[in-house]
Amino acid sequence: LNYLMCLSFPRYLMSRSMTFKGNEMKLYLSMKTVALSLGALMMGATVAQAANNLPPVHQSGHIEYLTGGVGLDESTAIQSESKKWPLALEFAIKDKQRADFAADVNVVLSDAKNHPELHVKSGGPFLLAKVAPGKYMISATFAGKTLKRQVVVTSGKPTKVEFLWPTGTGETRT
Repeated sequence: LNYLMCLSFPRYLMSRSMTFKGNEMKLYLSMKTVALSLGALMMGATVAQAANNLPPVHQSGHIEYLTGGVGLDESTAIQSESKKWPLALEFAIKDKQRADFAADVNVVLSDAKNHPELHVKSGGPFLLAKVAPGKYMISATFAGKTLKRQVVVTSGKPTKVEFLWPTGTGETRT
């Protein structure tokens, strides 16, 4: 049986009659199972494709992190993945009615005792980090302007922190 027949045969049977005899019913159920299986495989491929669009995971000390989000596919993949990471950072610049993503942000993540645990330059508007539960101070510097946020990461609950620089940050005047 070819692929199109697998998808159209159950429709054909249903258009003819809803009374099936033994072998016809088995064939109908078998074709329905094939169609559902194909749909599940296609959904699995979509999830795998999203995972393939993720940038690589890096390690600094005991902290795993990934950073990126340039382009729609990578941005979508990271936003979806962020629900599985303890800490998600997002960087943007205010632009009148909306915000533009910011990249190349210098990020320093310090623990409650002010010891730096992660120092990295973002490869895009997102940074995900696997950190232990606790209190952290995050400093994010873009175009010479530093924003700071104190956060508490709790076990089993993703923490999202947004850094929004004022309009005009990073623009060069001529």
